[in-house]
Amino acid sequence: MADVKSKFESAREWVVDHKLRAVGCLWLSGVAGSIAYNWSQPNMKTSVRLIHARLHAQALTLAALAGAAVVEYYDHRSGAKAERYAGYIPHKDAK
Repeated sequence: MADVKSKFESAREWVVDHKLRAVGCLWLSGVAGSIAYNWSQPNMKTSVRLIHARLHAQALTLAALAGAAVVEYYDHRSGAKAERYAGYIPHKDAK
């Protein structure tokens, strides 16, 4: 049972392995959601709707990048990354 990962743990692992794809998907869904929301608002120009959609997506992207930075920091602090890249780091004894 210890080998079975929770859904959260497997999702976190996927995000760690595919950071840019996760941020891009979040940005795209943010733009689509914001455009859909803004189109339901009456008395608004199309250009204003698109500007609002871009601003909302930009805020979501910054939040996603901050979240990816927190995950990366956690992985470095927990030692998961240190074990992963240990073979690539030259040792002092090697000549």
